[in-house]
Amino acid sequence: MGGAQRAAILLLTLGEQDAAEVLKHLSARDVQAVGTAMASLTNVSRDQVELVLSRLNEDMGRHTSLGVGTEEYIRKILVNALGESKAGGLIDRILLGRTSKGLESLKWMESRAIAEMISQEHPQIIALVLAHLEPDQAAEVIGYLPPRTRSDAVMRIATLDGVQPHALNELDEIMERQFSGNTKKLKSASVGGLKAAANILNAMETSRENELMAAIRGHDAGLGGRIEELMFVFEDLAELDDRSMQTLLREVPTARLVTALKGAEPGVREKIFANMSKRAADMLRDDLEVSGPVRLSEVDSAQKEVLAIARKLADSGAINLSGTGDELVA
Repeated sequence: MGGAQRAAILLLTLGEQDAAEVLKHLSARDVQAVGTAMASLTNVSRDQVELVLSRLNEDMGRHTSLGVGTEEYIRKILVNALGESKAGGLIDRILLGRTSKGLESLKWMESRAIAEMISQEHPQIIALVLAHLEPDQAAEVIGYLPPRTRSDAVMRIATLDGVQPHALNELDEIMERQFSGNTKKLKSASVGGLKAAANILNAMETSRENELMAAIRGHDAGLGGRIEELMFVFEDLAELDDRSMQTLLREVPTARLVTALKGAEPGVREKIFANMSKRAADMLRDDLEVSGPVRLSEVDSAQKEVLAIARKLADSGAINLSGTGDELVA
């Protein structure tokens, strides 16, 4: 058994609340991997449980197997761990992804493997594939593409403006043949655009993001400016209205917030402190003081995670990233 399968068996032996607490400390990609493994489990034998929980064998000795029907369990613990808005899309990818075909299948592949598969394709095909992926996955795939291809791919994503369904179906069929199966029609031709390009750049490491933006501006300053207008960086959190900030803070794990704030501007820190209770703010300040030095790459990663949560909340309508919340009147 792989690590994800072992973790899935462990979580299925716990209650919903305990499993949710564990998932809160995992990255989104790890939650997806473990959730997928849980969804594929049917019956787990006593031997498998004892293998995974050998150090807890005495406590687990009364368990003989785990039952079927795990989908509702997965839904509950993901919602408890991540919140309704953050868990929604992930639940669909876990539970529906087991039978995904064609382009959808790419969402379950390693980023390096996707890059190898599409690197020799026409640049427009590369852009279509990247636009169909989640922003964080697309950002990873771009990192594995040849340097000369990266900025061109992002610019093509930004200028995609409505793709004919037959074109997407043809591409889906090509990808489907890679996996040997039946063609699955796509539901939507709405892929790409300026916002998609901005989201992908937002999900990249800052150094690579800056490198690509410089290349895009050098090639087309107007396009670069339009993409930049739609990008949301960590410092922009200082402009959130109070209600949006409070909603965001409820979704961000404290440990990741501490790491993200290590490299934050004073204005962002104060905005966050101002939207917490005095006790919580004091505890966060203490955590920042005692946490010690943190690698810049870790800070950047944590900030990207916070921004990803903010964008998902904004997409669901839970928060407003424009910085102008609705006024309340008596």
